[in-house]
Amino acid sequence: MDVYLVPIGAARYELYCEVPDEPLEADGEAAPGFFGRLKKRFSVMLAEAEHERRHGQNAERHHEGWVARAKARSMRWVAESIAEQRLLWHLRRQGAARLYYPDDIEEESAVATLRQQLRRDFDKHRFWLIVDSFGFVGSGLLFLVPGPNVIAYYFAFRMVGHYLSMRGARQGLDGVAWTNEKSAPLAELRRAIGLDGEERERRVSDIADALQLEHFVKFFQRIAVEA
Repeated sequence: MDVYLVPIGAARYELYCEVPDEPLEADGEAAPGFFGRLKKRFSVMLAEAEHERRHGQNAERHHEGWVARAKARSMRWVAESIAEQRLLWHLRRQGAARLYYPDDIEEESAVATLRQQLRRDFDKHRFWLIVDSFGFVGSGLLFLVPGPNVIAYYFAFRMVGHYLSMRGARQGLDGVAWTNEKSAPLAELRRAIGLDGEERERRVSDIADALQLEHFVKFFQRIAVEA
């Protein structure tokens, strides 16, 4: 697995990865119990959302029923979560990974930044796991309301997502054997940030081609330019 330490400012970084062009798959048979079934359903939704992200969505859905439109909205929501947490969710299954870092910083600094980022992610997702757990318990008060408890499922799905992110961050800190490699194109990104809109987009696109990263331009536009 390749992970990129992406500069988004003079001394600010974000981690980025792209996985092979295939949908995420569910982890075999569902484990027994409510949370086992929920995790299975979560994995299926990830696979569907990843397919939507890679192959695009229909621009118009007005002719479809409300169920299809609701599903489309949920897929967009899950796809956004994947965009933010894809690296951590995939990292939890890795035993080895390669870190590419800008060649204008020292290797020790790059490794320290990687670990700082993973520790921050672990703490953040642990915090939200606790918050959503309270929300899930509190949503049980709605059991008297007729129909499915949508609020409970909302908090439950968030719990699964934060739990998987925690596992990925912990695996990256303690379980992954990292190798590190300098990257000149990543250093060029630091200079591209200050360029005007069209010129910056062209430069970032050239850098993405050099790195052979299909979705990087959109990521950089969202994370670095809007930061």
